[in-house]
Amino acid sequence: MAWSFTIARIFGSEVRIHVTFFLLLLWIGVAHYQQGGMPAAIQGVIFILALFACVVAHEFGHALMARRYGIRTPDITLLPIGGLARLERMPEKPAQEIAVALAGPAVNVVIAAVLILVLGAGVDADALQALENPTVSFLVRLATVNVFLVVFNLIPAFPMDGGRVLRAVLAMRYSRVHATQIAARIGQGLAFFFGFLGLMGNPMLIFIAIFVYLAATAEAQQTGLQDVARNVGVRDAMITHYEALGPQATIGDAADALLHTTQHEFPVIDGGGHLRGVLTRNAMIEALSATGPATPVLDAMATNIPVIGLNSRLEKALQAMQAANAPAIGVIDADQRLVGYISPENIGELMMIRSASGG
Repeated sequence: MAWSFTIARIFGSEVRIHVTFFLLLLWIGVAHYQQGGMPAAIQGVIFILALFACVVAHEFGHALMARRYGIRTPDITLLPIGGLARLERMPEKPAQEIAVALAGPAVNVVIAAVLILVLGAGVDADALQALENPTVSFLVRLATVNVFLVVFNLIPAFPMDGGRVLRAVLAMRYSRVHATQIAARIGQGLAFFFGFLGLMGNPMLIFIAIFVYLAATAEAQQTGLQDVARNVGVRDAMITHYEALGPQATIGDAADALLHTTQHEFPVIDGGGHLRGVLTRNAMIEALSATGPATPVLDAMATNIPVIGLNSRLEKALQAMQAANAPAIGVIDADQRLVGYISPENIGELMMIRSASGG
C-alpha cells in the first residue's frame, strides 16, 4: 500500500504502518495533553499503541489460520481506521473461510478475557465515547474496545469478518458467486442503514457506511472476476500490441512513448526478448520529477513482475499478480520470451466486455 513502510516481519508477514497513522497518534496526544498535560498525553499515546497491538494480533489471527490452509499473508498494514491483512487469496471451501474469518475476533475474545478475568478490568460501554479521556481506566478502555471489536467485526457485511462468515454459510447452498452477491447486497443494505443513523447525528457512521458499501461492492466484483478467470485463458486476456523499452532506455524515452501510445505501463525487454521489468506511468512521473529524463528505466521500473506460460488460465495469472503485488504479469512462450502481458486495467476491460455481451 502506498505511503506505508515496514516496521517488522513476523511469522513471514511484513507489518507496515501507513503514514496517516501518525496523525492519529498526534491527535490523541494533543487531546490528552489539553486535558491532563504531558503525563496524560503519554498515557494516551500508549493506549493507542496498545489498542493497535490488539488490532495487529487480530489480523495475525486471520493470517495464522490462513497459513494452515497454505495461504500466505504477505503484509499487514496499520491504518487509522484499523488493520488490513493482505491474504494471497481467501479459501474457497466454506468451512475454511469461516475458520479464517472467525480467527481474528477469537483473538480479541482471548485478549478481553485476560483483561477482565485475570487483570480485573471491567467493561463499560460509555468508555467507547471516552477513548481520549485519561480519567477513564486504561484497562477498562482496552477491554471495552476489544469487546467492541468482536461485536463490530461480526456484523454480517463486507469487509467485516461477519460478512465472510455469511458468504461462507450461503456458499454451502449456493454457488460462491451467488453467495457473494447475496452477502454483498446485505452489506450494502446495512451500509444504507448506517448512513441513515449517521445523518441523525453521528458522522462516524456515515464514514463507516461509505466504507462498508464500497467494500461490499468490491468483494462482489472480485469474486465475479475470479469466476470468469477460471474459464478464460491468458492468451484471450493479454495485451499483445504494445510498445516495449530496452534496458538502455531512459525515462525521457519512456515519456516520449507515453505521449504517443495509450499504454500506462511499459515492459522492459532485453535483446533476447526476456522481460526485465515493467515501468509504470506513476513510477515514470516520479523519476522524471526526482532525477530527470536521463534516468535509466532500470532504476525506476518494477522488478517484481511474475511471468506465466501462454497456455495458463487467467485465474493463475491473477493469483500470481496478487501474491507479488505487481502492476502486471508477463506472458511468455516456451523459450521464455515475452509475448504479451496482463494488467489490472485490461482485466477490467475484459470484465466490462463480458458483462455487456452476457458472457
